This record gives sequence, structure tokens and C-alpha cells, in this order.
Amino acid sequence: MDGIIYLDHAATTPVHPEVAREMSLWMTEYFGNPSSLYALGQKSKQAIESAREQVAQLLNARLDEVYFTSGGSESDNWAIKGTFFALHEKGRHIITSSIEHHAVLETCEALKRAGVLITLLPVDSNGLVDPDDVKKAIRDDTILISIMHANNEIGTMQPIAQIGKIARKAGIPFHVDAVQTAGHCPVDVGDMNVDMLALSAHKLYGPKGVGALYVRKGTKLRNLIDGGGQERKRRAGTQNVPGIVGLGKAAELARKGMEKESKREGALRDRLRDAIEGAIPDVRLNGHPTERLPNNLNMSIAGVEGEAMLLRLDHEGVCISTGSACTTGSLEPSHVLMAIGLKHEQAHGSLRFSFGLSNIPAHVDYVAATLAKIVKTLRDISPTYEPGKK
Repeated sequence: MDGIIYLDHAATTPVHPEVAREMSLWMTEYFGNPSSLYALGQKSKQAIESAREQVAQLLNARLDEVYFTSGGSESDNWAIKGTFFALHEKGRHIITSSIEHHAVLETCEALKRAGVLITLLPVDSNGLVDPDDVKKAIRDDTILISIMHANNEIGTMQPIAQIGKIARKAGIPFHVDAVQTAGHCPVDVGDMNVDMLALSAHKLYGPKGVGALYVRKGTKLRNLIDGGGQERKRRAGTQNVPGIVGLGKAAELARKGMEKESKREGALRDRLRDAIEGAIPDVRLNGHPTERLPNNLNMSIAGVEGEAMLLRLDHEGVCISTGSACTTGSLEPSHVLMAIGLKHEQAHGSLRFSFGLSNIPAHVDYVAATLAKIVKTLRDISPTYEPGKK
């Protein structure tokens, strides 16, 4: 097949052409500093507020509850550390899950070194957090609950509204990493009972280096950066106007096309799963079979290494991700796959396919057929593959 087949939209997405066109105006023609009082600067300020409204509409939030950041990791860091510094006199206990993104887990680990007690909740074999476990973990000194909306590796979506009700009843701030869901699935901060929510532009066809943090009005949160009046004095520094405009436009496009696109991508996901299971023996689905992202498919293929499959697929023009952290320089398998009970060899033999706007049924058919040939070749030379063992 001609061209690259990109099936790694969970890692990043290409900037939408309409987003790129909108951004270019604010890099060249309308370049004013939004803090300046003259007309050129005020035009930039108005563009930022228009983008804030577009993001607020995506989340069903108030305009003054949206703060722009450099991305999802910064938003997660701000929510967790900002809550701790605002509430540390009340307590030093934070509840999160064992399958969170490293932006949450590493932030919690940093606070742990400062004397914070972190409770890591387990998940079941599908990657689901039990709301009862959340309730049982709450203590008098709990100051934050942080549970992701959907897992970036296996796609499992959590019962956020239920967990949010528990947090609300206990009077504990609730933070949600929605980087994988915002723009792809309905995200309503009211229905979800969340107090803080992180999102990233480059996951929904916007630019890299910009994101947002939703903060429910009245939530206690320490300022992220001091030094200026930007973002209502909570995050100082000249705003990234082109990036913010791009995020706003991407949010608007995602909101308008979400329902139709999620159904289309869900059909592609199911088509690929059926094709892989039909062509390759000894495979297993990772993540919940139904409560999952519409564009995510994670599968373990027995007897072969994920990196070997990835590199051979890359040679055939297909971009995907593996289920281990080896490509980042670590020999340890994914903490997510280990948390759902996979053995090391199963985790190392996992692949993640994530769909987007550019994908069509022909891509799915090509990838399934190509992968089947690759797996057969690798299994023929594998000393560990045992037929019938997933």
C-alpha cells in the first residue's frame, strides 16, 4: 500500500489543516503580546478568550474555569502539586490508581519523597478501578483523588461519574486525566463530578506544547507560576497565542464531529480485532471489551516480541506502538499491562493500535494481513512460542 498508515493517534495526532491555517495568522499577521494595551495586543487577548470558550464548550464548563498550560503533563502536575500545597495543612494523603499515566504517578512519587502518603489502587484484569476501593481508601487526611478517564495503553474507561460522587460526598477534590478522551468521547465536567481535568491539544489534532486544566470554581489550588497576571494570575508568562488558538479550533472541530467519528473509529477498531483474531492464533485483547476508547485496540500476541513486530511493520509503512517501555530505554514491561495481570512475556508481546481521521477500512485489512505474515515469520524462528498458549 502506498504511503504511511498511521495507527498511533494515542501518541500524537497530525495538526488538522483548519487548525494550522488558523494558527498561522497568529504567528505572522496578528503577533501582538496579549498583555499589551494597544489594538494589536488586544486582538491576541480576544483570540485567547475565544479559544477558552471553545475549550469550555467541549467540556461543558464555565469560561473562567479553563486555564491554558503547556500540555497534559503540566496540567496533571499543577492539579496534584497545586492541591497539595493548598491543602497540606489539612492532610498528606492522595489516592490514585496503579495504571495512571507517568505524569500522575511520577508527580505522586515526587510528593511521596516530601512525606505524602500515596495509595495506589489496584485494577481488575480489564483495567477497571472499583469505586468501592476508592471509598475504602479515603481517610480523614485525604486531600486528593486522581483517576484517569481512560487509559492511554489499553483504552479502558473508568467509572468516573461514580468515583466523582464518592469524592464529592467526602468533600475531597477529584482530578481526572482526560488527555485520551477529550475530543474523542463526551467529557462533561458536571456529569462526571470532577473538580480538575487535564487535556492536551496534540491528542485531538491540535499543536504540541499546549493544553488546558479545568478547575471548578471554588477549588483550592496553589498558583503554578508566579510573576505576572496571565491566566488570572495563576500561571504567569506570555501566553502561547498561536498554540492556544490551535487548541481552541481543534476543540471546536472535535466537538462538532465527535459522535460520527467515534462510531466510525469504533467500527475500524472492531474490524481490526476480528481480522487479527481470525488470522493469528493465540492472541488476547487487553483492556475492557466494551468500556473502552472507540479508537484504541491493545492485543498481546504470544511467542513474539512487540518491538520486533513494530519494526517490521514500520518497514512495511505502518506506525503503531508496543505494549512495553523498551522503546524508551527501559527493559521493564508496561506498568499498565503488569497491573492487569499479564506475565512479562505477554506484556512484551503486546501492540497498541489507535485510530484517527485518516484511517479507512483498507488500512485495517492491510495491517491485519501484513501482521499475520510477520507473526508467522517470527514464530517460525522463536524458541519460546508454544501453540495454544496465549
